[in-house]
Amino acid sequence: MIRYTDVSVRYPNGTVGLDAVDLEIPDGQFVVVVGLSGAGKSTLIRTINGLVPVTSGQLEVAGRRVDGASKRQLRELRSRVGMIFQSFNLVSRTTVLKNVLVGRLHATPTVPSLFGVYRKDDVEVAFSALERVGIVEKAYTRASQLSGGQQQRVAIARVLAQQPEVILADEPVASLDPPTANLVMRDLQRINRELGITTVVNLHFLDLARTYAQRIIGMRAGKIVFDGTPSEADDAVFARIYGRSLTAEDVLAPGAQVGADTEAPAPHE
Repeated sequence: MIRYTDVSVRYPNGTVGLDAVDLEIPDGQFVVVVGLSGAGKSTLIRTINGLVPVTSGQLEVAGRRVDGASKRQLRELRSRVGMIFQSFNLVSRTTVLKNVLVGRLHATPTVPSLFGVYRKDDVEVAFSALERVGIVEKAYTRASQLSGGQQQRVAIARVLAQQPEVILADEPVASLDPPTANLVMRDLQRINRELGITTVVNLHFLDLARTYAQRIIGMRAGKIVFDGTPSEADDAVFARIYGRSLTAEDVLAPGAQVGADTEAPAPHE
């Protein structure tokens, strides 16, 4: 269970990232958070692993308090919470397998890992993760030789190798074309269903959320303005989240930006 109780985040420049958020995410749920840039999406998920500190309120993840946690407690939390980024964050000059093995560092003795020596069990976990995202044949290929979609699948495999309780994905398809974005979202949805890992994904686009989410959370100006099922996310909900009505352009161009009236991004957003 992830539980926010009256959680607010205020950045040093005065920008409000979250404004008195109350939210519960049960174990195993697939949640997509949508909204304009600057709405608070990235802030919301980055508080879950302590990358963004909570200014006030109480945040619990799997029974562990995140607000006020020590550095040691945050390291322990982050070993259980995997994160996927828009920019993939791979080491481009090394192999896919070695990139995935980074997900095992929390469980690997320090000295052997410094020399790139991994236990047989860790290597097996890494190969299993690559098989789950359908890219095991690229295990010994340099990451720089992969397409963007393949690199994001390697990033997902790296998180799976971590064997997390929670997966966070911060705009994981923003740099991908629509067909590849759908492939990546299907991977995340399937992993959630097969392994029961709580998954929270940030997206700009309501159409992708409607297709893949079990639950949609809409944010605007640091507040939750919608919390419901995909079937409930109708045109009125779109207007509530994005501040304008749904247009034919939004329907016909699912990979396009959500209009020119996008808000300026907040820090970390």
